[in-house]
Amino acid sequence: MIHKTFIQRDQQIVARVTFVLPSSMWADQIALLGDFNGWDPWSHPFERDREGQWIVSVDLQVGRAYQFRYLRDGRFWLNDSEADAPDGNNNNFVVITDPNYRSRNGKGELRNVG
Repeated sequence: MIHKTFIQRDQQIVARVTFVLPSSMWADQIALLGDFNGWDPWSHPFERDREGQWIVSVDLQVGRAYQFRYLRDGRFWLNDSEADAPDGNNNNFVVITDPNYRSRNGKGELRNVG
């Protein structure tokens, strides 16, 4: 699941994007990688919340499209069918931070592709 809220931070509006993976996802670690963090596997690790879901939030510049993917245990890429769009060229997924954009957000499953 991907949630977007638009907040004011440091005199500007930013998109706070929260990525949530189900508690049933077995992993020792999961990381959020994307063009917003230079695809760094250590930059945005997920943490477990009280319900056991995996969760991470990142503040992004408004009005952009960002590519991202999840990396499980440093070896397995995960896709997110609830992303705003797939990027067919790179097998990445896209989150769009335009407050007027209406996501397709189809229901689906995370897929392990690695």
